Amino acid sequence: MLGTRVVTAVALLALILPTLFWLPPWAWAGLTLLFLVVGCAEWLNLTGARRLAWPVAGSLGVLGVLWLVADLPTPGGLLLTVLGAATLFWLAVAPWWLRREATGPGARWAGPALLAVCWLSLVHLRGIGVAALLVAMAIVWVADIGAYFVGKGFGRRKLAPRISPGKSIEGALGGMGLVVVIGLSVAAAPSLADTLPARLVATVGPWLAGVALAAVAALSVVGDLVESLVKRGAGVKDSGRILPGHGGILDRIDALLPTMPLVALMHIGLSG
Repeated sequence: MLGTRVVTAVALLALILPTLFWLPPWAWAGLTLLFLVVGCAEWLNLTGARRLAWPVAGSLGVLGVLWLVADLPTPGGLLLTVLGAATLFWLAVAPWWLRREATGPGARWAGPALLAVCWLSLVHLRGIGVAALLVAMAIVWVADIGAYFVGKGFGRRKLAPRISPGKSIEGALGGMGLVVVIGLSVAAAPSLADTLPARLVATVGPWLAGVALAAVAALSVVGDLVESLVKRGAGVKDSGRILPGHGGILDRIDALLPTMPLVALMHIGLSG
């Protein structure tokens, strides 16, 4: 199993890294649009809409391709609205779902919308720069790594035992702390001046920057838990089988769904 996971991870990196560094921005938009389509189908399958899964996901893909081909600009007001609405969902509705340990009636169609906003966020961040995009995603990866090792070594209190038994409160705090330490440490690097940590430190100072980075890391945990909740409702361990050893696309991007819109929103606010 470990070997399969490693091979899949290497294959994904071999696909993603050249797309980011050597190809134009539309290539990144196209690749992530493919992830959006598959993730949308997985979400609809998990929420009981199997007949509609691929037609709806395919329709989103077609709309995305048409938007890319037409090279239509996204009005600033519209982008702010969808990013703000998605962030509000993750701050208010998602925690309510987790407290109830059940999703609401609109969960089936919330997924495609949230995936679409995440995709717009990834495209917007790539437009700022590769460094801004990679650091945004690295916040999620660092939070996950910190949570794993701190939770394994010191985890005692379960965060959401009936939703995701492996997560601990200590692990979540450890992940947040690691994000803050690394984020503030790299903020002064000249090559990272356009990234979120650097912009936060330059605008609001290191203390508030640390709070903001911790908030992003905390929201990544919410995304992970919500996907676990949806999978629990479907009675499955993985969202799909498209990634050998890893599960489905949603299993790999669940923490990006809430964090990328928030990071994109922060970038817009800090640039204004």
